[in-house]
Amino acid sequence: MSLQVDTVLASGSEHPSPGGQYSYRVLGPCCRLFDREELPWPCCRLAWRSKEPSWRRVGRRFVADLAARRCPSYAVELLQPGARPTRTVITLFPQRLAPGLQEWWYSKLPGSLEADNLAPPLPPPLPSPAP
Repeated sequence: MSLQVDTVLASGSEHPSPGGQYSYRVLGPCCRLFDREELPWPCCRLAWRSKEPSWRRVGRRFVADLAARRCPSYAVELLQPGARPTRTVITLFPQRLAPGLQEWWYSKLPGSLEADNLAPPLPPPLPSPAP
């Protein structure tokens, strides 16, 4: 069962890893991209026959990683005892982004490219208890 997330972890906050092996400091949210240049080049084997893939890469080089687009990814600094902090990207796969937050994180709409779109939309307010 996955946990749905409505907010972004605060920059500078420290959290333990899911397995408890290390802790990390959040530097900020990020979009995990897949580099299409890392794909293996097609080979010229007889097994391909007429279905030989093209050597030309058509489209964008960096695309959103389909496996991580529903989960939050953060640029973090790993804090391990006895070692220097290491910067990397962590994707929290057990968590799922709420629809509004997922649209902000991996949006294809032109409005998402605006310079003032730095923060996600506010989460929906909690319903007030009935008196």
